[in-house]
Amino acid sequence: MNWQAPGSPAELRAEAQAARQDALNMIVGAGLGHIGGDFSALDIVTVLYGAILRVDPANPRATDRDRFIMSKGHATGALYVTLARRGFFATEELRTFAKPLSRLGGHPDRTKLPGVEANTGPLGHGLPVAVGAALAAKLSGQTYRSFVLTGDGELQEGSNWEAAMTAAHNKLDNLVVTVDRNHLQQGDRTENTMALESLAAKWAAFGFEVVHVDGHDHKALLEVYSHVPVREGKPTVVIARTTKGKGVSFMEDGAAWHHKVPSAAECAAALRELQTS
Repeated sequence: MNWQAPGSPAELRAEAQAARQDALNMIVGAGLGHIGGDFSALDIVTVLYGAILRVDPANPRATDRDRFIMSKGHATGALYVTLARRGFFATEELRTFAKPLSRLGGHPDRTKLPGVEANTGPLGHGLPVAVGAALAAKLSGQTYRSFVLTGDGELQEGSNWEAAMTAAHNKLDNLVVTVDRNHLQQGDRTENTMALESLAAKWAAFGFEVVHVDGHDHKALLEVYSHVPVREGKPTVVIARTTKGKGVSFMEDGAAWHHKVPSAAECAAALRELQTS
């Protein structure tokens, strides 16, 4: 590794708050983005890249690297700022987000940007790709793990459950699925759109070991991700209780912030909250 990862829960929390500020500025500068979902996912992504994933920005295609796939591909704010802050590319490039010819598109592209494992955006694709990566590791005798972050609304896509069956059948205990369970999707609450509960029972029925965690508690996240596999011979799903727009009071738990862009005044207010909390 050529970077020093933060490790303690306090350091990781500070890193996530700084990353939220970067994502906010990036989205306001571009005039588009999905800030609510970025903020609900950022603590999870920060812990993974800050303390768990075996990845090297200097060698992003190393065969033995852990794989992380952002299946909710619209949450590029969380992914891009984390990759930049970890040294996969210069933080200055964040200013080009969604600009013509930028490598930082509205959805991630593995052919353009180091550290991106899969092109995601159409929902329901990330978990099947992660299952394929985990199965490839088993078949080739390699030790890398496959991590994937899905949105909860994304679980309405049937391809996720086909992939889940495949993972359990092949005993992929090197696979960790994290569900960003903020209870909101574009336009409404998930339970009003298509009820997911009992979500834990569904995953258990598909053969997964189920773990619950506060998705904004860095100590708890570290504890969960440091014990993979949770059970030998079974893939793991981490159901992370999160809040859409986490960290900014007027954004939290609001469906409108799925893809709303803050005004200049809202941006300034949000930055003040993030810098003082």
